[in-house]
Amino acid sequence: MNKEKVIKFIKETYAVMPEYLWPKYPFYAVFRTKKKWFGIIMNVPKETLGLKGKEEINILNVKCLPEMIGSLRKSPGFLRAYHMNKEHWITILLDGSVALEKIEQLIAISYDLVSE
Repeated sequence: MNKEKVIKFIKETYAVMPEYLWPKYPFYAVFRTKKKWFGIIMNVPKETLGLKGKEEINILNVKCLPEMIGSLRKSPGFLRAYHMNKEHWITILLDGSVALEKIEQLIAISYDLVSE
């Protein structure tokens, strides 16, 4: 699933528009309920994530149940949360390595966690 599909899914499912908060990072899109974030899309250099290559990759960070994070990280396309709390967030590569249904499921979990 690419960045545009994630943004479209969130807009259509949760009626949440992306917020672009930082002029220095014009492509970083934050998604939140009234006050709490449930997702952020960023484009970061692969090497920043511990991956091979210097080119940028789109990622999605979502809040997650701590008991799910360990098993997710064993699957392709999932990494320790980049620039977020590692116990409660996970990074998903938006490079096609994670199925659309799985990304949608994790966005739903994240949304529910911050909406409680």
